[in-house]
Amino acid sequence: MKNRKYYLCTLILAILGGAVIGIGGVVYLSLENKVVGALMFTVGLYTIVVHGLNLYTGKVGYIPNNPPVYLVDVAVIWIGNFIGTWLAAQAVMKTRISGLAEAVTGMCQVKLNDSFMSLLILGIFCGALMYIAVEGYKQANNPVILFVCVATFILCGFEHCIADMFYFSLGKVWSLDTLLRTMVISVANGIGGCLIPFAKKWNRSIV
Repeated sequence: MKNRKYYLCTLILAILGGAVIGIGGVVYLSLENKVVGALMFTVGLYTIVVHGLNLYTGKVGYIPNNPPVYLVDVAVIWIGNFIGTWLAAQAVMKTRISGLAEAVTGMCQVKLNDSFMSLLILGIFCGALMYIAVEGYKQANNPVILFVCVATFILCGFEHCIADMFYFSLGKVWSLDTLLRTMVISVANGIGGCLIPFAKKWNRSIV
């Protein structure tokens, strides 16, 4: 039975995970070359997997291979990531690079004006890539897969709920509609992340 100390540690590691995703968002917004920016954004995921931090999109794909109580872990991590990205955005706004808040406005509007079906599909694609990245790193211990998958989802315009939390916080666009869109993307990331694990588990069950 997992105790309060376990979940507190899970939450703290998730807050740190959200914060480093925020750092990835900062470098992406700071670079004019979007290809380079997409590659540099990976500093967030690389830090998370190397130092054992918690990221919702890196953990949700393992739901099929864990008992139901694992859903509590995933929920705690999502909350921690939310806190971490918000804190990172607040910190940025108190520095000389606070002008990045203006740079993210257009990006936020695109997401807020999009249809829910579009957000769902783009979120599923991103979730699948995140699982491929994290599981690929675990199996091969090669960071190249992280950079390739993260850069791919960014350049394709796929939706990553934790990155969006940072962008929405930096752009100060939170509302009930924004929260609903974030939830849709979160569910979509979960669906995408679980597609391959569910398929593999189903395949093993019939072999």
